Amino acid sequence: MSDQEPTAASDEAADGHHHRNVSGGGYRAAVFGLSDGLVTNVSLILGVAGAHPGGAFVRLAGVAGLVAGAFSMAAGEFVSMRAQTELMQRELEVERHALRRWPRDERDELVAIYVRRGIHRRIAEQLVDEVMADPELALETHAREELGFDPRTIGSPIQATVSSFFSFALGAVFPLIPWLVGSGTAATIGSIVIGAVTALVVGWLIGAFTGRSRVRTAARQVVVAAVAAGITYGIGRGVGVGTGT
Repeated sequence: MSDQEPTAASDEAADGHHHRNVSGGGYRAAVFGLSDGLVTNVSLILGVAGAHPGGAFVRLAGVAGLVAGAFSMAAGEFVSMRAQTELMQRELEVERHALRRWPRDERDELVAIYVRRGIHRRIAEQLVDEVMADPELALETHAREELGFDPRTIGSPIQATVSSFFSFALGAVFPLIPWLVGSGTAATIGSIVIGAVTALVVGWLIGAFTGRSRVRTAARQVVVAAVAAGITYGIGRGVGVGTGT
């Protein structure tokens, strides 16, 4: 039997206590992209189908919505995440400079934070002195306590961009499938059914990951998709183009 002491990871695995890293941006982008792709394209497809322009036109609209939406989603996610990352890195540099130039002031500031949280001043001072002895630990701690984020979990713009693109495309392709193999009323009903089933699955997965009620989360996802698709279908049917199916 090995006398090696258990690591933090093994302790975590042993007691079943494990946290997912949800602050990097990839998971948020993937979930949002999948949901947005589904809702956007099922609404677009049914809205166009409601106007009865013909199957080829609906297919074109669906494919265009998938491609344009995926690139738009990815571009927006990249710009957003890049700006957030650059802002965090800038704030870290400011904090790093302050720790080098005014270490005593930064030490007292951190002590004051812990005291306000109810820690006895003497204990807070001992803790902060230990932290300040390690420059990287000091920076990490000040970032968490003062700036509100952990520098080790700054999101990756590339990861978020790729996640957004492919998840949006995946969500958008499902309601398009019936129009790739058919047209008319049958394809419209197929988009509705596939859209509803996909919304249920997406909501169920979100509920499973977040620990919320899977049934409620799935139902919420279906309601959101149904409302958006119903409104656009009604508008399309009201406007119409009168070219037949």
